[in-house]
Amino acid sequence: MLNSNVYVGMSADILHSGHMNILREASKLGKVTVGLLTDHAISTYKKMPIMAFEDRKSVIAGIKYVSEVVPQETHDYTENLRKLKPSIVVHGDDWKTGIQKDIREKVIKVLQEWDGELIEIPYTEGVSSSIYKSKVKKNLTTDERRQSLVKAINNKDTLIFLDIHNALSGIVIENTRVIDSGVEYEFDGMWASSLTDSTAKGKPDIEAVDTTSRINTINEIIEVTSKPIIYDGDTGGKSEHFIYTVKNLERIGVSAVVIEDKVGLKKNSLFGDTANQKQDSIENFSEKIRAGNNAKRTNDFLIIARIESLILNQGMNDALSRADAYLGAGAGGILIHSKSESEEEIFEFVKKYRDKHSAPIVVVPTTFNHVSLSEFKQIGVDVVIYANHLLRSAYPAMVNTAQSILKNGRTQEIEKNLMSIKDIINFTDIS
Repeated sequence: MLNSNVYVGMSADILHSGHMNILREASKLGKVTVGLLTDHAISTYKKMPIMAFEDRKSVIAGIKYVSEVVPQETHDYTENLRKLKPSIVVHGDDWKTGIQKDIREKVIKVLQEWDGELIEIPYTEGVSSSIYKSKVKKNLTTDERRQSLVKAINNKDTLIFLDIHNALSGIVIENTRVIDSGVEYEFDGMWASSLTDSTAKGKPDIEAVDTTSRINTINEIIEVTSKPIIYDGDTGGKSEHFIYTVKNLERIGVSAVVIEDKVGLKKNSLFGDTANQKQDSIENFSEKIRAGNNAKRTNDFLIIARIESLILNQGMNDALSRADAYLGAGAGGILIHSKSESEEEIFEFVKKYRDKHSAPIVVVPTTFNHVSLSEFKQIGVDVVIYANHLLRSAYPAMVNTAQSILKNGRTQEIEKNLMSIKDIINFTDIS
């Protein structure tokens, strides 16, 4: 058996004693080839890896039990197994249930093609990659957090961002997970919406909340979360002021700022041209982008240009021309917005944009909310932002609770809809 070829698939983002035990036992059976999951492969079923592929490869290649390291491009082992035809596949016995159950069954089926064998090593009690990762995430450096958006865009097909307005909403986004058909889904990041921040402070969405107040809110969110933040910068203000916004956001670990090409008193875009909104000239807005880029210190921080041409009925050609100009001025991506309930003009823009540009493209499907994430993925959208839904769901719930207490003169009737005191205390315990 020592002459056998042994295959071990692993992500190796955080190595612990359990991983070393599997590699040690595998080496007793023969020559060990580690199929190291690429960053993209890992991102298809769980969080982006903390360490990049080449760094993980260097670590694994240096372990004495390992003879060779090859990339595994998908979570599915099939392609590598058929290529290498190992006599034995070794894995921990902790994948018989949960999201890896289907992967295990495929491995067994493929090995039968050449009478290969699956050997499962008993799970090492007391260790967990997820626990270690959680501890590492809580101690992310500012640089690591800021870099996480670009890293995710480069390795995942389409990212999902949800609105934040305080630290509690950030914790919701940080911890919400859903498992469907063996795949775990979670939000990739947070959208620091000016609308939701203003509304949470009881102010209208007209840039009435100053940048200092908004950055204070972001700091509170950063303190209790780890995911990348995209900041809604409205118009960005004057170029002379925008450069300080860029410096402050980049310094505290925000990953990107979105600024829209409008001028004058800010009005929410969904009012469209009924609110007497005016679009900035291409020249002026391009200069603001250049000023922001000159102010930033790293390439990790993105300035994303939000184009309002479709909102203001200026047409597809104007939107595409502006995208060309803004990217030429140094924008790190484009957000295309629409108030239409149909996705047609957004899809048309994205397809024409993709014919010329590879830079990230962002959409906000507030009005065309029937479009699924898979549809955005098919046309090449990089980030989908659900821009105000946490706040919009919270407010009706609070009103309902308040009305129930007034109506019944007690809280018994509403308690079934509320989180328990014990749960709320545990929910905000990040120690």
